[in-house]
Amino acid sequence: MGAWSARHRKTAVFGWLLFVVLVSFLGGAHGSDKVTESESLPGQTARAARILDEAGLTSPAGETVLVQSGSLTVDDPAFRAAVEQVSAAVRGTGRTSAPLSPYDTGAVSADRHSALLRFTVDGDDREAAVANVPPVMDAVAGVRKERADFVIEEYGEASSGKWFSDQFEDDFARAEWTAVPLALGILLIAFGAVVAAVLPVVLAITAFVAAGGLVSLASGVLRTSDNAGSVMLLVGLAVGVDYCLFYLRREREERAAGRDHATALRIAAATSGRAVLVSGVTVVVAMAGMFLTGMADFRSMAFATIVVVITAVVGSLTVLPALLSMLGDRVEKGRLPFLHRPRRGAGDGGRFWNAVLTPVLRRPLAAAVLATGLLLAVAAPLLTMRTANLTFQQELPAGNALVATSQRVEAAFPGSPSPATVVVKARDITSPEMTRALADLQARALATGKMHGPTGLTVHAEQNVATVDIPLYGSGNDETSVAALKALREEVVPATVGRVAGAEAPVTGSTAGSVDFNRQMSGSLLPVFGFVVAFAFLLMLLSFRSLTVALTAVLLNLLSIGAAYGVLALVFQHGVGASLIGTAGVGAVESWIPLFLFVILFGLSMDYHVFVVSRIKEARDRGLATGAAVAHGIRTTAGVVTSAAVIMVGVFAVFGTLSMQSMKQMGVGLAVAVLIDATVVRAVLLPAVMSLLGEKNWYLPRWLSRLPRIGAEGPAVEPAGGGAAPRPAAEAVRRCAGPGARRFPGPRAHARPPLPGTMNG
Repeated sequence: MGAWSARHRKTAVFGWLLFVVLVSFLGGAHGSDKVTESESLPGQTARAARILDEAGLTSPAGETVLVQSGSLTVDDPAFRAAVEQVSAAVRGTGRTSAPLSPYDTGAVSADRHSALLRFTVDGDDREAAVANVPPVMDAVAGVRKERADFVIEEYGEASSGKWFSDQFEDDFARAEWTAVPLALGILLIAFGAVVAAVLPVVLAITAFVAAGGLVSLASGVLRTSDNAGSVMLLVGLAVGVDYCLFYLRREREERAAGRDHATALRIAAATSGRAVLVSGVTVVVAMAGMFLTGMADFRSMAFATIVVVITAVVGSLTVLPALLSMLGDRVEKGRLPFLHRPRRGAGDGGRFWNAVLTPVLRRPLAAAVLATGLLLAVAAPLLTMRTANLTFQQELPAGNALVATSQRVEAAFPGSPSPATVVVKARDITSPEMTRALADLQARALATGKMHGPTGLTVHAEQNVATVDIPLYGSGNDETSVAALKALREEVVPATVGRVAGAEAPVTGSTAGSVDFNRQMSGSLLPVFGFVVAFAFLLMLLSFRSLTVALTAVLLNLLSIGAAYGVLALVFQHGVGASLIGTAGVGAVESWIPLFLFVILFGLSMDYHVFVVSRIKEARDRGLATGAAVAHGIRTTAGVVTSAAVIMVGVFAVFGTLSMQSMKQMGVGLAVAVLIDATVVRAVLLPAVMSLLGEKNWYLPRWLSRLPRIGAEGPAVEPAGGGAAPRPAAEAVRRCAGPGARRFPGPRAHARPPLPGTMNG
């Protein structure tokens, strides 16, 4: 790939640009088909959504307006006048159903100082309702200004949906405008030159844009979601920049070591290029594990991430060598004062990493024990981790107006803010038997003492479908609400409408959705974890042809992921240090976060592992002893791994500053895991373990010797300063570049120039 790109530089570069423009235009013209509610939900909630979809019934977005007075009761004429004024204002927008007066529905608080005006917002789906709700919110705000002596606040599915939609768009834009300059700034420090810093960022952005178009085009077959876009940006920018950084840094190292331009490109393609390919395949395989969850949102996130990673890999292995071939040493144009340092040969590391590595290699056992103990201590809070679907109040930032309104409503009207809904499908929904069963359903639900009124019954005679809304006690995701849902599903429904022949009655609602989602997630953990671990192990085995390296890679990744889980539980569940990132402990970790972090981190952690171990293996194949090869590999990769890790941590940390709790947890979890992986694991634990194992690192049983070779490591290349048995230059270049090496353009490319530090150098 590198040879072809260097030979056809213009074709590679302009072909890439044409590809990016074409797929982004076609994707925009096609639009994105989003995951529907019935596809995204598991269990009974999915069945309830399908019944409503098949009947052609929409679930309207319910809204309420709280009218509250500290001095007046609902019986006071002034209070009644305020309610009527709100009702008239809402009705006047022409965007709602007729408001239901609290004097008719009985939605009056026990102390009679609060009342709820209920209505639904027009729209065939939630997006349409969100689009229709702004005039309604403005009308309610107008009444609030006139009636300053009352608390008049709107709260419901459409108004909260609008907040989430607006906030998601704002957060996404902020993440883009923060993450990209941050990555560029870090690369400027790493390279000290504008052109070298801009290249990885531009390639990462174009890969993200192209992947977005491809995902949109494919959404007719595999639907996408808003979360998929966020994940695609998060992962695409991180891996896109890292892959280019690995490749570019190796090419610069070889030039600094005295190689001519064509040879440096050949070596970069044969070493870092191959490591990038294996790393990309590992991330793809890890993300594919999310398909085993059986949930549409996870499938969309997995597909989007796979597409952006493949696109980033292709760009790194084709466009980047073409651009480097065009630019030559002009890639270091725009050198920045005080940042650009004279180029040095590979292998000197740096003062900091030399200071860390020297004692680790001198006392590897102590270093391994201390590092492992530290990681296990950080991971310890994992044992107390509680996962749950976060409620509306938990998801939004503290002090949010919608949260304050929902808390006032809940204080005045105790119980789950969103009722459970029994969706009943029958042969004849209006039959006397079903009519009695529906009435009995409501009566028995209230008799349990776990549910409260008022209940609501809506019968759709033509579709033979009915919906029964039954409020649950509790906050919506606590034990009280879960117990009430269990009683409704397992006792009340089977004893009433469940007894009618030919009837089915799945229970849905926010509490039901949370319970079903958690059950599905719990059942998916072992298959997903097993799939990811098994295939990552197999890829490492095939790449390095070493049972020990493959096993070490898996165990070290599990340690770093466990530490990230521990930090998540400590910060977001127990609240330790939560104020430092502008949040508070909410008592739980979002239920989808652990599985999502596992597949992402297992893939991304392999980036560093493959890159570092490739250099170690390369040095050993050149004739160095394992101890010396470990020292050489860590020192030569320390700078690029540090730069790559800082970029990833920075990009992920940006998501930790966003408004929604789930985005914060995702960003902080990823940032912490990458930081731990690039420091404690790669700089201390990996060299300590490999030093202790010695030649056992390369153990491969005879019966596995027939495994196919996909090699992550590049062929042996002597450093400019020596340090290994010399090898004729022509042989070294042949092994580096392969049979197509002579076709690289550049001075004396056909002559295969000698490498400095070899016999012919």
